[in-house]
Amino acid sequence: MKQGIHPEYREICFVDLSNGFKFVTRSSLQTKETITMDDGRELPLVKLETTSESHPFYTGTQKSVDNLGGRVEKFRNKFARVGLKK
Repeated sequence: MKQGIHPEYREICFVDLSNGFKFVTRSSLQTKETITMDDGRELPLVKLETTSESHPFYTGTQKSVDNLGGRVEKFRNKFARVGLKK
């Protein structure tokens, strides 16, 4: 690799603000905040609004649009004739 042109690739701690879930991975993100981990390491900190621990798709709490009172069927019935040429 060419020296001096690549960003620093290091371990970073990501924290889910909705539930406090933390995970450490490697990234080149630049951040001003740091966090001290349980094992004593001080890592850069990135705060996230949602992660796989809190997103409805991954937690299984996502609702299907078809199960919400037949909204899709109502839409199809209402606009079934739009776009048809006679």
